[in-house]
Amino acid sequence: MAWNEPGGSRNPPPGRGGGDDVEAFLNRLKENLGRMFGGGDSGRGGSRKGSGNGGFGLLIVGVLLLWLLFDSVQLIDERENGVVLRFGKAERIMTAGANFKLPRPIERVVVVDVGQIRSSSDQVRMLTKDENIVDIEFNVQYQVTDPELFLFGSRDPETTLKAAAESAVREVMGNTEMDEILTGQRDQLAASSSTKLQESLNHYRTGLSVTQFNIQNARPPQEVKDAFDDAITAREDKQRIENEARAYASKVVPEARGDAARVREEAEGYKAAKIAQAEGDARRFSLLLDEYRKAPEITRRRLYLETMQDVLAANPKVLVDDSNGNNVIYLPGPSAAGSAVRDAVRRGLDTLPAVQQAGPSRNERSSSRASGRSDRQPRGGAR
Repeated sequence: MAWNEPGGSRNPPPGRGGGDDVEAFLNRLKENLGRMFGGGDSGRGGSRKGSGNGGFGLLIVGVLLLWLLFDSVQLIDERENGVVLRFGKAERIMTAGANFKLPRPIERVVVVDVGQIRSSSDQVRMLTKDENIVDIEFNVQYQVTDPELFLFGSRDPETTLKAAAESAVREVMGNTEMDEILTGQRDQLAASSSTKLQESLNHYRTGLSVTQFNIQNARPPQEVKDAFDDAITAREDKQRIENEARAYASKVVPEARGDAARVREEAEGYKAAKIAQAEGDARRFSLLLDEYRKAPEITRRRLYLETMQDVLAANPKVLVDDSNGNNVIYLPGPSAAGSAVRDAVRRGLDTLPAVQQAGPSRNERSSSRASGRSDRQPRGGAR
């Protein structure tokens, strides 16, 4: 039975007796709950009425307990964060899983999707550093990294992002010449724009983070597009010719270096051979000089014979001194002149007397030439 119903207890409800302690409050709560279930010491006339009121009160308490239980638990998805507001002020951040909070209206939760990658695209006409006009299409991909700042840091974070993105692109393009914009420097320009955009988002406390910045297209206005297309074609031809020249150089230069190395090696070998030959000749001459000092006539004779042997070895005609009555030497034909001539010269020289082998003196050679002329003169007169 409720406390304010007829026949019930006149005690005030919990919380109105300011001087009661916790134990007294629990005892009164237990007593009231017992009366709600139909208990208590009321009379027979009010027992049926008290039993009906007790069932209704139990239903209200059960519903209230269920509402408190479900409203005190907040389930947060893995891709989400929850911002807990206590009387409208941000108190803490809930992460993925089951989280407990005070029931409403004390605390409420605003769920923010922090895993979603959001996108914003725009197309603007801008002025470049060299005072040309270019149309830029860009795309910004971003996500929420600070849900509290996203909700309360700025009035409209996504509108702020669009304005800041256009401002960042204008600043970057205004410091870049048009040739660099149109000829493949978009990655660097996009990186610079992304950095400046993130600085602006942090300054305006948007709670957003740029994940990717793309410059999708950069082209001159349609009115001057043909002239710029011709300029781009000329640049491409220049690049192609430069690439062909580099390829040709990469092929020819190694071959030239190889030829140069081969010539250097041949020169070094020729140099070493000539030096060795010269050193050998010098040493042979030194040894020959020693022999000449010991026996000048014999040495001269030997040198004479060696020289004549080398000279006559390649000549099919052979001169033999037969003044001593030597037999005629058989000479083979020209086909076997090489070895046969050498053998004949050696046999002829072996038959020379010892005095002749030493070599005739100058007086003997002159007298022999004189006698030869005298012998030929009468034959000429007889003729």
